[in-house]
Amino acid sequence: MAYSKIKLPASASIFILFGFILLSLQLMSSSTQESSELSQMHSWLLVINTLGSITLLALVIVNTYSLVRELNKKAAGSRLTTRMVSLFVLLALAPAAIVFYFSVQFLHQGIDSWFNVEIDRAMDDALELSQSSLTQRMNWHIKQTRQIATQLENKSDTLIALEIGSLWAESGATEIAAFSSQGRVIASSSVNPSDILPHLPDEQIWLQLKQNKEYFAFAPGDSDGMMVRIILPIDRDQNQFLQVLYPVPVRMTDLADSIEFAFIRYQEMTFLRNSLKTSFSLILLLVLLLSLLAAIWVAFISIRNIVAPVKELVKGTKAVAEGDYKQQLPVMSQDDLGFLVESFNQMTKRIARSSDETRAAGLEVENQRAYLETILSNLTAGVISFDASFHIRTANQAAYRILHIPVSHFVSQTLPHLASQHNELAELLEAIQHLLEKADDIWEQRIVFLGPNGRQELLCRGTPLFLQNGNRMGAVVVFDDVTDLIQAQKNAAWGEVARRLAHEIKNPLTPIQLSAERLQHKLAKELEDSSAEFLQRSTRTIVQQVEAMKRMVDDFAEYARPSKKQVERINLIDLIHEMQSLYQPSGITFNSAFASDRVIIEADPVSIRQVLHNLLKNAQEATAAQCQVSIKINKVIKNNAEYAELGIYDNGSGLHTDQIETIFEPYVTTKTKGTGLGLAIVKKIVEEHGGVIWVDTSYNAGAGFVIQLPVFEFGNSQ
Repeated sequence: MAYSKIKLPASASIFILFGFILLSLQLMSSSTQESSELSQMHSWLLVINTLGSITLLALVIVNTYSLVRELNKKAAGSRLTTRMVSLFVLLALAPAAIVFYFSVQFLHQGIDSWFNVEIDRAMDDALELSQSSLTQRMNWHIKQTRQIATQLENKSDTLIALEIGSLWAESGATEIAAFSSQGRVIASSSVNPSDILPHLPDEQIWLQLKQNKEYFAFAPGDSDGMMVRIILPIDRDQNQFLQVLYPVPVRMTDLADSIEFAFIRYQEMTFLRNSLKTSFSLILLLVLLLSLLAAIWVAFISIRNIVAPVKELVKGTKAVAEGDYKQQLPVMSQDDLGFLVESFNQMTKRIARSSDETRAAGLEVENQRAYLETILSNLTAGVISFDASFHIRTANQAAYRILHIPVSHFVSQTLPHLASQHNELAELLEAIQHLLEKADDIWEQRIVFLGPNGRQELLCRGTPLFLQNGNRMGAVVVFDDVTDLIQAQKNAAWGEVARRLAHEIKNPLTPIQLSAERLQHKLAKELEDSSAEFLQRSTRTIVQQVEAMKRMVDDFAEYARPSKKQVERINLIDLIHEMQSLYQPSGITFNSAFASDRVIIEADPVSIRQVLHNLLKNAQEATAAQCQVSIKINKVIKNNAEYAELGIYDNGSGLHTDQIETIFEPYVTTKTKGTGLGLAIVKKIVEEHGGVIWVDTSYNAGAGFVIQLPVFEFGNSQ
């Protein structure tokens, strides 16, 4: 309905405009004819039509300027409007120009045909014929008048008066009169009896008469007719004159007047020949301009009404392209464009509905994905997913905590590429890659390797993923660090063994020692010297071995006994200096490199001394020559927490690869007299304080151990 309210006034205005133009052109065409009553308004009509042309030209210029601005702004539908207007103007201008050209040529040729040589000669001949006819009649009346004058020659005034009546009757003249040279009327006779006086000549005729002695000419008659006036002298002295008025036939008069009028009019038209051409050409040009400008203006209005739905479609399409799927366009008509707009609205409704469904499904998928990511990120097990080509797709945070490398930074890369940049994980990653390539079903494997923090044991499980058509789409690997779990199980088992040893072995040791000492005390005096010496050696051996077994049982008990820590804040640097002062007299040379002189930790100082004591003692025992120990302390950040990293390196014989894997297990030792519990106790103490200890496999000059303990305060660097 809104479209019809706009369209009807526009259509009405177009019809009114064309009606006004046709009326104006018709009036102007009628005004070019002299017989028309509008001929006097020709100039006004020309001005009005010129103003109308200027107005239409202004409207066309305004619409063209508006269209150019829309083109510069790249408005919707501007290019289509430009093409349609240009095409319409071309289609309207081409035939109009052709018609105008041939109309002007035809008009000029027609006007020229009016003034050709034959017509000019015919008009001259007609005029000459008319003049010859009148001249011949004039000559005949002059001859007749001369005969009358001859009859009145040498007669008295009385005789003239008596004879003039009969002469008038014979001559067929309208009036005949005789008068003297002074203008006195001698006698007269007229066809009209009521005329008392004849038509006397005026002064101009008298002057010509005195000069030429005779006078003859055509003169107007009494009833708008024409007559021949002839004045001749009667006597030779020219004292008397005869005036005869002969009537000219009405038909001859009319023909002569018509020929004269036509000749004069023809001469005027000949004079105005070029002006006529220019005038008619201007009128044709004005008609062309009015028609063409009106057509162009109507084209702008009509094309905009036609393109309006297209503009709305373009705007709607842009809105849909930008994501506004709820765009609805007004239906302006019920034609094909209206059907197209309705189809667009139906399409956007379906797209909006599908978009809402897709958005809801995407939101659900995103929620599920976020839910899974939350679960995966909070899992203690590491999870890595792969695509069909075994390129990494995703990795959770636990994978970083277990492998100590940002696996998520290597998305779209393969495990061999990751291993090439992290050599310490090459063994693990190559094993997983091999299992991924070979396994067609769920697999599980324990993989032991030396990581950056020492020996690690991972329990890996893999699951290949397949599409519905059976093609491989990827795989998922889940792995968990079971090093601590295995170690805890071993520690629990060894603790149980230690408790049982302490219970089953330590109790009989005291009676054995006491019995051996009592035998020596009673039998030493009764035996000979050689036997007594042998008994003494045997008794000493028994006592020493019993003492060794007691110490071993005490160590077992110490390893199995829960620790009773007296935690306090201590400066690790001061504690290290204290231990260095104890071991320097024994020949150990220390090289210290501390990142700070103040490293405060919360720990049991007795336990930490025991850790340092065991490590320094092992270094001293592993060095055959001069023992050199390097101690380094640095601050490291792990899992957003600060740790003090303590490194102790010696120049001893070092450790073999097979020793590194089991060095922290109980009863594992490289010394001939060692119990194998020292490093196990060290590891236990470090772990009880929330730290970790591992063998630095990158150190090849001897043995190197790295301890990381939570730090409370790390002072300024020296």
